[in-house]
Amino acid sequence: MDLVIIVPCYNEEEVLPETTRQLSAVLDELRVSGKIGSGKILYVDDGSRDRTWEIIRGFSASSPCVCGLKLAHNSGHQQALWAGLEWAAGHAGAAVSIDADLQDDPHCIAEMVDLWRDGADVVFGIRKERRTDTWFKKTTAQGFYRLMEALGGDIVYNHADFRLMSRRALQALMAYPERNLFLRGMVTALGFRTAKVFYDRRERFAGQSKYPLGKMVSFALDGITSFSVRPLRYIAMLGLLFILISVAVIVYGVAVYCQGNTIPGWTSLLVSVWFIGGAILLALGIMGEYVGKIYKEVKRRPRYFVEEESGMDDPA
Repeated sequence: MDLVIIVPCYNEEEVLPETTRQLSAVLDELRVSGKIGSGKILYVDDGSRDRTWEIIRGFSASSPCVCGLKLAHNSGHQQALWAGLEWAAGHAGAAVSIDADLQDDPHCIAEMVDLWRDGADVVFGIRKERRTDTWFKKTTAQGFYRLMEALGGDIVYNHADFRLMSRRALQALMAYPERNLFLRGMVTALGFRTAKVFYDRRERFAGQSKYPLGKMVSFALDGITSFSVRPLRYIAMLGLLFILISVAVIVYGVAVYCQGNTIPGWTSLLVSVWFIGGAILLALGIMGEYVGKIYKEVKRRPRYFVEEESGMDDPA
């Protein structure tokens, strides 16, 4: 099989019919133009609670170009995407990952395939602008990219998980053993030849976003702590700064005491205790994030379990 389009799904019953129609049309155009010989749409149901899997199973029964994996439990977007990439690494010449909400432009897949045929192993889909995002989401997202860059993380600006990967890149990605997945950084770290495709991000076709503020913050923390140790270094630098400040305060206190000018200073003491206490708790929290990741990694639990498959053995 030449191409697999991987679509992670969680409660996407409202958008799946249109997603299937548009992605099937893209595969048909690629086959007719001779750019690919065969292709499939692989839906990965991440433990949905609605009719998502029922719809996927229906499409796979009626169309040879649709297949599906149903995960036994909600494992998260990155794990569901990994499940699809892992299957594609052994069955396809290349894989495109795209979200089900159709905010990423499926028509860019043809351009991605052209760049892949020209020798690119990874083709990133880059958003030109974020007009459909709210001011808050746009500001926080751009702030995240800048923060990652400042902390030494190597990720592509305004790129999410819309990308094409060749089989060589897929198999290299499968060599990563970690359970804490941040695919935007992992794919960039592969080092193979890359290319970029730019597109305008659209409104969500139907349904609701599966990334509320809490999940966005958690995802950002995963990205920072997975690909940068600079926060730990900043803690050490902050500790050194406090030591220097404390030495200066001690020298000042001794000098004032020798001059007999000491006065009760409960306000300054209160402020300093609260400030230093907050700094210590923040430092412990940051270190706790890293320790928590170590805890998850050393257990080596399986990333996911597949409960059911549909249409996986059908020829494309």
